[in-house]
Amino acid sequence: EEKIRETIEDIGFEASLIENERTNQACRIRINGMTCTSCSSTVERALKSVNGVERAHVALAIEEAEIHYDPSLVSSEKLLEAIENAGFEAILISTRTGEDVSKITLKIDGEFTDESITIIERSLEAIHGVQKVEINPGNDKISVLYNPDVTGPRNFIRVIESTVFAGHIKATIFTEGGVGRDSQNQGEIKQYCKSFLWSLVFTAPVFLTAMVFMYIPGVKNMLMFKVVNMLNVGEIIRWVLATPVQFFIGWRFYIGSYKALRRGSANMDVLVALGTNAAYFYSLYTVLRAATSPDFMGVDFFETSAMLISFIILGKYLEVLARGKTSEAIAKLMNLAPETAMLLNLDNEGHVTGEEEIDGRLIQKNDIIKIIPGAKVASDGYVIWGQSHVNESMITGEARPVAKRKGDTVIGGTLNENGVLHVKVTRVGSESALAQIVGLVESAQLAKAPVQKLADQISKFFVPLVIFVSLSTWLAWFIAGKLHWYPESWIPSSMVSFELALQFGISVMVIACPCALGLATPTAVMVGTGVGASQGVLIKGGLALERAHKVTCIVFDKTGTLTMGKPVVVKTKILNSMVNSEHPLAKAIVEYAKIFKDEQENHAWPEARDFVSITGKGVKATVRGIKVMVGNKKLMCDHGVSIPDDAQELLAEAEEMAQTGILVSINGELAGFVAVSDPLKPIAGEAISILKSMNIVSIMVTGDNWGTANSIAREVGIDSVFAEAKPEQKAEKVKELQAMGHVVAMVGDGINDSPALVAADVGMAIGAGTDIAIEAADIVLMKSNLEDVITAIDLSRKTFSRIRLNYVWALGYNLMGIPIAAGVLFPYTRFRLPPWIAGAAMAASSVSVVCCSLLLKNYKRPKKLDNLEIREIQVERV
Repeated sequence: EEKIRETIEDIGFEASLIENERTNQACRIRINGMTCTSCSSTVERALKSVNGVERAHVALAIEEAEIHYDPSLVSSEKLLEAIENAGFEAILISTRTGEDVSKITLKIDGEFTDESITIIERSLEAIHGVQKVEINPGNDKISVLYNPDVTGPRNFIRVIESTVFAGHIKATIFTEGGVGRDSQNQGEIKQYCKSFLWSLVFTAPVFLTAMVFMYIPGVKNMLMFKVVNMLNVGEIIRWVLATPVQFFIGWRFYIGSYKALRRGSANMDVLVALGTNAAYFYSLYTVLRAATSPDFMGVDFFETSAMLISFIILGKYLEVLARGKTSEAIAKLMNLAPETAMLLNLDNEGHVTGEEEIDGRLIQKNDIIKIIPGAKVASDGYVIWGQSHVNESMITGEARPVAKRKGDTVIGGTLNENGVLHVKVTRVGSESALAQIVGLVESAQLAKAPVQKLADQISKFFVPLVIFVSLSTWLAWFIAGKLHWYPESWIPSSMVSFELALQFGISVMVIACPCALGLATPTAVMVGTGVGASQGVLIKGGLALERAHKVTCIVFDKTGTLTMGKPVVVKTKILNSMVNSEHPLAKAIVEYAKIFKDEQENHAWPEARDFVSITGKGVKATVRGIKVMVGNKKLMCDHGVSIPDDAQELLAEAEEMAQTGILVSINGELAGFVAVSDPLKPIAGEAISILKSMNIVSIMVTGDNWGTANSIAREVGIDSVFAEAKPEQKAEKVKELQAMGHVVAMVGDGINDSPALVAADVGMAIGAGTDIAIEAADIVLMKSNLEDVITAIDLSRKTFSRIRLNYVWALGYNLMGIPIAAGVLFPYTRFRLPPWIAGAAMAASSVSVVCCSLLLKNYKRPKKLDNLEIREIQVERV
């Protein structure tokens, strides 16, 4: 806490520690049974009404919820109960506790009793680093909260298996939620496929007897054979075959309708149930009347109800099939982690004494693991022995293999190419780079974009309005028929006016599709964020995507963003006759000085006493009794150090060459000059030029001096510069631009950019490798390449054009389909939409929206970026 407080004060703000009594916990829950936006909104409201829930996001497209809650007020079990009370099935996927606490669930198999479980619980609690042990109902699962810096799952399994009846109890890691999302999706696909095939078995004969065989003379006579009074063979066949489709295969719609109506809402299931029931029970009425009347002439609609259910199930099958492809990005990321790892055993002197293959989930901090050529790196860490090249493209998007040797960091999930490495593990579980990337993408897919509020608002009254319009349509046509407001020749020969009106009403009810509206935004956001992750651009949700496509102005930090962020000394001059600083310029000077001390391997630098860092100016200290100051012109002037003309010329010359001029004074007299250069990134100029072509204004804000800043700006083509800015002034500049009407993106890399990143409409953090958990940013550019700024904005624009297209399709479909189904064209063209065709159209609309979103998977970054030449950076020292 003290270190965090000091860091905040170092960038110019006051900070004090506040004891935080409330702890936040998060969990992800899979929800089965949601069919449209109305369902997801209902679940969200149910969760938010639970005391202790701080926020809840429910994603229809992936059928999951992410809930942040206070564990002292509510438990994950209560959240599951709230979802089930709302009428849906809930399965806990994962629980996330504080940053320094991990949770794991172990499954116990074998012979055990309540007494042995109690002994195991006490043994686990005795392990150093274990904070809490929970025995799940049934005693076969144990959840352990622990500090991953101290202990890990391998220790827990060893203790469990050695505590009671050795050899009779086995412990394994249990994945909460049972099967993964991909397996769950495959199960749903198989279920819908099976239902459709069975439905087809019964529906095909119903369709043939009603629509085809009636026009074949010999077969028609057989079907029209009277069995009882006016009841014929065809009606009996259709009744017998349509009944299992209506009540067995279509049972899911009854359950969904009941649950929806019980919670006071209406969804797609209600529309389907009402439409199919109207057709089925009217047909049943005609069958019973025909069986009891010698002169009744009626037409049944069994084919309507059966074909409606068949087409809707086919549509859901195709929708689930397509929806499964929207989350392929996460599946690919999760599959990067290797299933096993080679654990090395070392003696006290660091020599390898043995090795064993273990489950990759059992790796703990400080383990030493062996990575052979062609194998994936099992976890984040650093190399302690060996050298190789590692392909990190699957994590960072950078295509070229990166050389690794002793001391270099490696990322879990990357591919070792040609050498053997021994790696010391530093990050496991949720701390690993891969886990953080997956977490960011999952959170992005769960978060709602503001544009989705439109669908949520429409969903509240959509189904009730459709039911009202459907009943009004039936009533209008029925009254018109009874009062002879239209010629009897309009009525098909096999119907009466009531049946014609009923068909119009049913068609309206089943053609309306709330699902298409509900899927328009989340499916596009899912695919867009997944594509971004594969390109090395991590977008934190729909809000960031929506804002990014509106960006009109980008504010760039200089050091580490436009430049490489690794300053080097390029010129020194003694004007007359080392210090303890973490500033990058000071580091550059120290590195340069070490060149002259290479022959003295054990050289000890003289200690600097009374060290003072002066923000924005430089440093001063006392070295061996001599007062030394190192800094800019302003520092020297403030302390009365005169600057001769030759020093002024050196400063001006350095600024013109985009170098930072640093002055050194000894005992109040100017003694030396050092020029430090931070080379530009290879394609900075081209990137700024492309942004201009996209009608985006580029501005540079830096803490460096005006001369250097203007020189850098001229070189890359930036017109507007704001130099010598402190962190809070960067944020003020962003707000000033926003006040002028700009939608502002801030691109930065350091902690001093955090205030501006938060103030901007879109914060883009330059972060490579494992440094991806940058809370202040909305978008993380993994490769630290400026061209990814362009990729992020272009991808956002493409995604939102796709969302608009989805909404045009979904809204346009309903606005056009409902009037046609209601018979608006019938008086002029005699064209009417049979209910089964209307049902097929409804199913097709959802599939069309999902497939439209899936086309984003073919996204290619702008061709201009592929033509950029990567130049080698050369620094010439004088």
